[in-house]
Amino acid sequence: MAMALRTRNVPSDANRILFVKNISFKVKDEELWDLFGRYGAVRQIRMGDTTATKGTAYVVYEDVMDAKTACEKLSGFNFADRYLVVMYHQPEKIKATDLSKKEAELERLKARHNIE
Repeated sequence: MAMALRTRNVPSDANRILFVKNISFKVKDEELWDLFGRYGAVRQIRMGDTTATKGTAYVVYEDVMDAKTACEKLSGFNFADRYLVVMYHQPEKIKATDLSKKEAELERLKARHNIE
């Protein structure tokens, strides 16, 4: 019963993994642990380290309610002179995007090598 009451107000797209964008390049991972740890137990933080992913991070919470609270409180939060964009991780959207890119690449290669 207590668990049903706890998860009643969780959005359908909510999960324990948050995707964070617009992070200052000067921010260290310890600072993210401190910031996100205020809202609950954090299992893992992965910061982007390539040119394409720098300024982003994935934050994994132990509990979905902690992730929900952090998402609500930190989205738009000014951190290191940047306004954070915090959202729930949506792997189905990423996979669809990756698949379409790979299909386009395959078609381009087929055309270049005259393969049907």
